[in-house]
Amino acid sequence: MNQLLNLSTLSIVSRRTALKILGLSTLGGMVGYSRCSKPQPSIYQQDSLSLPYKLSKSKSVVVIGAGLAGLACAYELSQRGFQVTLLEKSPNLGGKIASWTINMGNETFKMEHGFHGFFPQYYNLKSIVQELDITNNFKSLNFYSVVFREGNYQPEKFYPSHSAFPWNIIDLTFWSPNRLKWGINLINLSHWQVFQAISGFKIPKSFAQLDSISVIEWHKKGFPQGLYDLYFLPFARSTLNAPDTLSAGELLQFFHFYFFGNPEGLAFNGTKDDMGTSLVNPISEAIKRNQGQIISEAIVSQINCQQGKITSLSYQVGTAQNNVPFWIEKNTFLSDNKIEYYGGSDGVFISDSESQEAISLTCTHQGCTVGRQTDGTFLCPCHGALYDAQGKVIKGPAKQDLPHYKIQQRNNESVQLVGVSPNSPDNTQTIEADYYIIATDVPGIKQLGRLIKGEINVKMTEQIEELAIADPFAVARFWFDRDFEWKYSDFTSLSGYKLTDSITLYHHIQTQFIEWAKRTGGSVVELHAYCYKEIKFPTQEMLLNTFEQELYEIVPELTQTNLLHRELVNQKNFSGYPPNSYNNRPETNTEIDNLLLAGDWVKMPFPCGLMERAVSSGLLAANQILQQEGLQRRELLTVNPEGLLNI
Repeated sequence: MNQLLNLSTLSIVSRRTALKILGLSTLGGMVGYSRCSKPQPSIYQQDSLSLPYKLSKSKSVVVIGAGLAGLACAYELSQRGFQVTLLEKSPNLGGKIASWTINMGNETFKMEHGFHGFFPQYYNLKSIVQELDITNNFKSLNFYSVVFREGNYQPEKFYPSHSAFPWNIIDLTFWSPNRLKWGINLINLSHWQVFQAISGFKIPKSFAQLDSISVIEWHKKGFPQGLYDLYFLPFARSTLNAPDTLSAGELLQFFHFYFFGNPEGLAFNGTKDDMGTSLVNPISEAIKRNQGQIISEAIVSQINCQQGKITSLSYQVGTAQNNVPFWIEKNTFLSDNKIEYYGGSDGVFISDSESQEAISLTCTHQGCTVGRQTDGTFLCPCHGALYDAQGKVIKGPAKQDLPHYKIQQRNNESVQLVGVSPNSPDNTQTIEADYYIIATDVPGIKQLGRLIKGEINVKMTEQIEELAIADPFAVARFWFDRDFEWKYSDFTSLSGYKLTDSITLYHHIQTQFIEWAKRTGGSVVELHAYCYKEIKFPTQEMLLNTFEQELYEIVPELTQTNLLHRELVNQKNFSGYPPNSYNNRPETNTEIDNLLLAGDWVKMPFPCGLMERAVSSGLLAANQILQQEGLQRRELLTVNPEGLLNI
């Protein structure tokens, strides 16, 4: 009996040892291959059959939201013969990459929500760019810098690469002037666990292990300090989520997609012109060429659902002043006993505590948020427009009064507002389609979820309501009358400042600013704050002043120049990825048969981030419809979906 037991045990040990040897041999071969030959993108769910490409019968689709997710979805389906109607509530298409015209004296420029980098592993976004033959709309920034405010670390520089993990780590070791400050000690159990986690990413295992804690909590458990300061902290903030509210599991996915599973390196492209001109317009024009209809300033007022399907939706065309009610949360940072504020960033409303009416504080000139003065008037911190206590224009550059809204319902946490538009005719239109895709931001999907009438799935409703919105995002762009020396990348991440997370030199990147700088000798500089705390910067005046102070610290030479103009973009609609949110995050398919979801807040089955996550979600929604119609799905690409040490 004992002899049989011993033999059995030896047999098990032998098999395990053999498997380990085989695994290590395979790993060694993969490591060698990854150095000698550039790894190729991974394909997600490739069709095994050759299926038809286009519809043979008429089918219609309504896509709500013309950000990158909605544009990508509408583009793909319009290519395949679907009758596409794309609805966008804003006057400008593009969502977070939209562009609009601003005035500076007698000149006009295109303004955006901030600089966006196009990384080489944005395979699905790049495929659309190549199909549209607009690759010349982009230019390489060659390398990428991270500069630290404190003197503990020297600036880091990242370059294009042709190697996957672990060779990209080895390359970084040679590049990094801070290699001796990483603080990694693999004899330390907590350090080994960190290394194992970041090099062995896998969906959903990594989320099961680390989605329950924030990045800050993970750091406190024994993260190598230098590694955290140099890479994980600045890159965590570039997810547009603060480390104290970002799931450690989401950060793992982000790092795997941008570094550990990415053989392309961290250098990236920027657009030669504004994002609207370079990317949004070509996509929207392609949709129209395929008989797609794009309707801007379209506010959805009702979605009808019967027997598990969307049967129709209604919408109104016009400005925000319409009769579609919406809920908005109370701003506890600004409110007091007499004055109540609702919303945040670029969507703030003010009301007396006893009043049944609210005033929008969005300046009618360029969209900044005006501030209430001690005498009751409202002043725009960006361009000086002044309104009286009732929101009427006292002096320019604004030409229209601040909009008024009725308070239809009020509770302790929020109010329901509806636009005051007397004598405005009801221009509601109803549309019926075979499929519906909601591809809005998080505030948008929450509002639309409340507009679904009829049979509503409780699980889907709960998932939508639980979606989080990240801390606010702000961008300040400055025009100066002189240029300055800059030895880092034209887009550089910054770490250690109270507000600023990055700097962009637009007069080195985009044509309109390059030409202006050549003509005037000036410079155009932009600062980003990815996820600032409202309690620290409750007003746009504080944001602008802090940005300006930190800019003079970052570039001291600018103190000797004249500031010609400044613009502020401030919004609170970026997707949040807090701890314990992964499992209940909505997926592309819903319990409603003909309703699909797209956006960077959707649970994705493969690694992706930022713009690529939005585009991939839109194409994934399109693929679900193509599959239901028996058509060939679009090939979707990603980096290696699993970490190399996931064995």
